[in-house]
Amino acid sequence: MAAPILKIDVEGAIATLTMNRPDKRNAMCEALLDALDGFFSAPPKDVRVVILTGTAGHYCSGLDLSEHVHRSAEENLFHSRHWHGVMEKIQFGGLVVVSAMFGAVIGGGLELAASTHVRIAESSTIFQLPEGRRGIFVGGGATAKVGRIIGADRMTEMMLTGRKYDAEQGVALGLAHYAVGEGEAMTLARTLAGKISRNAPLSNYFMVQAISKINDMAQGDGLFAESLVASLAQTTPDAQEGLNAFLQKRAPKFR
Repeated sequence: MAAPILKIDVEGAIATLTMNRPDKRNAMCEALLDALDGFFSAPPKDVRVVILTGTAGHYCSGLDLSEHVHRSAEENLFHSRHWHGVMEKIQFGGLVVVSAMFGAVIGGGLELAASTHVRIAESSTIFQLPEGRRGIFVGGGATAKVGRIIGADRMTEMMLTGRKYDAEQGVALGLAHYAVGEGEAMTLARTLAGKISRNAPLSNYFMVQAISKINDMAQGDGLFAESLVASLAQTTPDAQEGLNAFLQKRAPKFR
C-alpha cells in the first residue's frame, strides 16, 4: 500500500502532519492540498496544536508546476482561491500551527509556512519566491501573508531577483521565529506545542484569531476590538484559574 501523501499522527492534544512527497520535495499538488483541507476542516476533537513538517530533507518546495502548466486561466483563478481558502483554515481555523522547517521553503511552501503561527527553521532552510524566474505570479496568499511579514518593498525585490534567505536571515526578517541546528526543529516544535497546548483554549483561540485581524484595522477600531476580546477572555473560568494559580504560586489547570 502506498504511503499517505499527508501522514497524520495524533498524540493527546498535539497532531503532527507530515507532507509526504519525497520525490517532489513535498511540492504542493491537488491531492496534498485537499488532504490539508480535509484535516483542518474537521480536526480531531481533542487536538489543540498542530505541528506541520515535511519529509526527506524538505518542508515544501511550492506549487507542483507539472500540474500548473495544464490549467486554463479560469482553472488557475479557482485553484488560487481554493488555496486561499485552505490557508485561511490553517491560519484562522482555531488550532495553533507550528511549522518545523528544513530544506526548501519555496514559493507556495513559504505561503504555507506564513499561514502558520510559530515557525522553526533548521540551518538547511532556504526561503525563496522564485515565481519571477518562471514567468508566473504568487497565487497562494503571499502578497497578503509574506508581504505582511517582510513588507511589500522587500517582497518585491525578493520576487524580482529570486533572492534566497537562509534560516538566520529568515529569523531577522520574521519568516521564522527560531533558527536551530540540523535535526533539531521537531524537538523544539514538540516542546513549544506542548507548552501551547497547556494554555487556556479560549485565549489561544483569541490570539490566533484577533491579533492579525486587529492589525488590519484602523487603530481606533483595533483598540475597540481589543477591548472586546479582552473583556471576553478575562471573564472565563480559565482566566480566574490563571489568576488564582499566580496568587497561589502554582501551575494553572485550564480546561
